[in-house]
Amino acid sequence: MNSPSVRRVMTPFPWSIEASRAVEEAWQMMAEHGIRHLPVTESGELIGLVSGRDLGLAMDVRLGTPRARGITVGDLCERDPFVVDLGTPVETVARQMAERRLGSALVTRQGRLVGIFTTTDACRLLADVLGGRRPESDEIA
Repeated sequence: MNSPSVRRVMTPFPWSIEASRAVEEAWQMMAEHGIRHLPVTESGELIGLVSGRDLGLAMDVRLGTPRARGITVGDLCERDPFVVDLGTPVETVARQMAERRLGSALVTRQGRLVGIFTTTDACRLLADVLGGRRPESDEIA
């Protein structure tokens, strides 16, 4: 069986946030949508990724406020996130995530953000496979 592309199992159209936004906004957005990874953009271009862990370190969790004033999402974000093309095999993405101990991969098509593949997506796929459901492979030209 060929490995399906990440396109088949990613979460499409992920939430994102502008780098200039305050960390409180990212914290609230993650809580509201139940997510742990948030792509960061600048003028519509993907520039990084901020995680719930990053925000947790910057926030006083008890108060829901940042530990220091004026911190933006751009100040905290990982500027070199793991980015893969839409047609990359899931096996390749999952292996790289495991080896690099990453919780997500940003998925792009022609340089534009189109999805996110997280450990939750990987677990969902694993459960399907272990339950006897085989993911369809695909071919992308």
